[in-house]
Amino acid sequence: MSHLVFVTGGARSGKSNFALERARNAGANAVSFIAPAQAFDGEMTERISRHRLERQNLGWITLEEPLDLAHAFAQVQTEVVLLDCLSLWVSNLLLLGVSEAETLERCEVWLELARHKTLWVVSNEVGLGIVPEYPLGRQFRDVLGRVNQKVAALADQAWLLVAGLPLRLK
Repeated sequence: MSHLVFVTGGARSGKSNFALERARNAGANAVSFIAPAQAFDGEMTERISRHRLERQNLGWITLEEPLDLAHAFAQVQTEVVLLDCLSLWVSNLLLLGVSEAETLERCEVWLELARHKTLWVVSNEVGLGIVPEYPLGRQFRDVLGRVNQKVAALADQAWLLVAGLPLRLK
């Protein structure tokens, strides 16, 4: 990995804006943005459209891939890549019935494909709240927590965003 930066925090903590700004200032002429979001309703459709426009104005290359991040990373031609966010990717896989073991294996594959890139990875921190009431919520928390641990362990830098304030973890 040329340089791996892991950025986590709760919902609306500022993690995406932090990563966007840092990736934009990484000194590269172009940035690839990997987006695993899927539009399942009108609100999400609007959100995705708004984010597409923001990135278009930056001149970034967007790869929308909800499931196969290895495929997305195999297509990347830029030195700097921003993946936003792992939470959506894990959710997409869980909704298809992909096991935790397979999710972790897929994570290892795309991390290997990205090892020569400057990679910013954004993910929600899900371990600070209450235990989810439903089995799928608990499974999501557990799988995402383990994916986050895997990525953070390999990261050169790790950041936690709280109320828009970054705290460097490593």
